[in-house]
Amino acid sequence: MCAIYFMSFIDRTNVALAKIHLAADVGISAAAYGLGAGIFFLGYALLEVPSNLAAHRIGPRRWIARIAVSWGILSAAMMFVVGEWSFYIMRVLLGIAEAGLFPALMYMVTLWFASQDRPVAIGWIYTAPALALLLGNPIGGALLQLDGYGGLHGWQWMFLIEGIPSILLGILLYFKLPDRPSEAPWLEKDEAAALEKKAVADMPQHTEYLSSDWVAAIKRPTTILIGLIYFLNQVAFVGLYFFTPAMISQMKIDSPLVVGLLSASVGLGFLLGVLILPRIHRRVSNDSLYLGVLTLSLVLGAAAFIATTSLIGKVLLFAVTAFFAGGVLPSYWSIAMKRLSGIQAAAGLAFINTVGLLGGFVGPYLFGMAETATGRSDSGFMVILGAAILGLLLLPLLALAIARESGATAKASAHV
Repeated sequence: MCAIYFMSFIDRTNVALAKIHLAADVGISAAAYGLGAGIFFLGYALLEVPSNLAAHRIGPRRWIARIAVSWGILSAAMMFVVGEWSFYIMRVLLGIAEAGLFPALMYMVTLWFASQDRPVAIGWIYTAPALALLLGNPIGGALLQLDGYGGLHGWQWMFLIEGIPSILLGILLYFKLPDRPSEAPWLEKDEAAALEKKAVADMPQHTEYLSSDWVAAIKRPTTILIGLIYFLNQVAFVGLYFFTPAMISQMKIDSPLVVGLLSASVGLGFLLGVLILPRIHRRVSNDSLYLGVLTLSLVLGAAAFIATTSLIGKVLLFAVTAFFAGGVLPSYWSIAMKRLSGIQAAAGLAFINTVGLLGGFVGPYLFGMAETATGRSDSGFMVILGAAILGLLLLPLLALAIARESGATAKASAHV
């Protein structure tokens, strides 16, 4: 699961390193780049719920393998971009191909792990994109140095070489990834049964949410509010990792390799966040208060970045921002999973991810508009600050929705 998510993030974000080169070689402006970077998430979002329902129907293993092979082919085909419209089309197709991957992985978590173990399990899955940002930027920067070999630009080599492993990994997953513990060859039957029993033991028991009417999961106030908060998080975080190389380039750093290495600060902060923060969350009973502390920390980190003029300070604050904006992600999912099971988990988690993906579309677009208006890539931190403040304002509503839902559950249990 980590391996396939690692490659998806490499193929999704390597365009950030190509931004300046695409402008020079095929005339893609900052605004056009922002739209193209974000439009990936629009294509992804349109098919998210039906894609995850398909994963529930035919099994995550087959569906994830299909996703990996198709997006690997399209990622490699990014080397054929010749202008703005071909850039837009390829990014939309890449998003459509990858639709359903992440919620399918989250759905698998609900099949394998008990509720109290999910924040840490999801944190481990999130080490994949964190490592992709940490390692992918230096690797991509090195591949850009192939510029001119075989008559290809460096960015063309990067897209081609980084697309092929996804195809091979998708084929491997088809044969090796078990859908649930009962299908895992390394587990005894009693071990598999124990894992599956723990995974469903603390699921919600009211029939409204265990029925085949999966729309009920989407209409829940907690699902909607988590989706909106996740949307704002993705406006900030996706914009950050798509524009970090451009921000560093504007610090008068010309070497693609050095830009890639310094951009890895986002990956380092993200990695530390998903390893540390879920373990703290495991010991905190008040979910809304915990999210509030992390979101407030993101607000303070973005404000500090805007206030500082130090190059070293800015690079450190890239890591701090990613620590909180990325490290909070497992908490969103574990909170949602406490209230969803079965096909409701497939539909509800896909819905939350769809709303978040729209934030992934809006974020880079707003960053691109901010850069076009000011001439500075780092003006995107104003977008991060605004999104974090709005997310903070939504958290009291989430706390109220969780309290009401818990009260309703308690009354239903009392009647039983």
